[in-house]
Amino acid sequence: MRVVQPESIIWYVVCCVVVCIRFVSKRMRLGSWKALQMDDYLVLPAMISLTVLTVLLDGMINIPTNLVGPNEDVSKFTSENVEARIYGSKLRLVTEQMQILTIWLLKASMLIMYSRLTNLLWLHTVVKGLMVYVGFSYLLMEILWAGAWCRPFSQYWAVPAYSTNCTAMTPHLITNAVLNISSDLMIILIPLPLVVKVQICLGRKLVLSAIFLIGIVTMYAAAYNKYQSFRYPFSPRWALWYGREAFTAMLCANLPLTKPFIQKVLGVRSWLTDQSTTYDGVRSNAPSRSHLRSTSASQDGFRIEEQLVNSTLRSTSDQIKPQSLEMLRTPDIVYRRPSPWSSFYDDMSILSMVDEDEQRDEGQAKQDRTTNPTAGMQSEHGNAVTAV
Repeated sequence: MRVVQPESIIWYVVCCVVVCIRFVSKRMRLGSWKALQMDDYLVLPAMISLTVLTVLLDGMINIPTNLVGPNEDVSKFTSENVEARIYGSKLRLVTEQMQILTIWLLKASMLIMYSRLTNLLWLHTVVKGLMVYVGFSYLLMEILWAGAWCRPFSQYWAVPAYSTNCTAMTPHLITNAVLNISSDLMIILIPLPLVVKVQICLGRKLVLSAIFLIGIVTMYAAAYNKYQSFRYPFSPRWALWYGREAFTAMLCANLPLTKPFIQKVLGVRSWLTDQSTTYDGVRSNAPSRSHLRSTSASQDGFRIEEQLVNSTLRSTSDQIKPQSLEMLRTPDIVYRRPSPWSSFYDDMSILSMVDEDEQRDEGQAKQDRTTNPTAGMQSEHGNAVTAV
């Protein structure tokens, strides 16, 4: 087996760096390695399978399989030739499974991230449906590959094999292409309406869109490696594009979560400009705050204002008329939670996610509304604290 090709080394090193930055960024944001989330943990086995895939693909370039060319006479194969082709065929099966495992683990990781981002949006139902589709597509593809396309299973490495379904694996490749590309397309389309809807400058929208649209390169690689397999079945060209698809998928799944580290190390405050856009569309030059901090600050402001009102009620209840007391008990205090669209942009602006912290804030807010008699002054649809 040869040393891994220079192109594969470059791709692999870049992916390793991006994955490390992703984990450091999550550590910076969440404050503890123990706070890492499910999508983070899925990246680890995906990186392991990518490592195995990188090494195997390099070996597949020079190792023959049971896919015998039209000008080759099987009857003239020596026992060494047969053993080499059996070994190469088994290696190809492992390579195929490592590539599938890498791609589908990364799909699952991205969908879990999108599930948190769209938790308060109508798209959350779409994400759940897509999760079911991705899981079903993986099971269907594996069942057909192991139990339908080539029987008995040992024919996948038999020399010679009874059918081209066991050598060229054409039905499996078609199934893989349809399920893989269709799910990739749906995953790519999920964040686009959010980016379009949010009120930010065009430059930031383009940058955010470009990050997610790296998936288009992954789709192209997925389609092109199948084209190479069908057009040149006896050529190792498909192996190069198998690797490129897996590498670009790894970058697409991890690049959107690297900005906290980039901000800290490079001092980059935003993607294109220091200006931030408020949730009402008003542009501001003040440094932007994370969604969680701003939400917490708003809630703290509401509690302080509420305490002032209660204190005033207690100190003046014996000195004012009943009608005045009634007016004082209903101040125009409006607390509005940031909208889901602004939540998405703020999370993507710092390239982080709505996680357990926000859920705890939601739980605390519900508890406050239950136990606090003035909880009726809160409204679910606002995003400011105002007092009259």
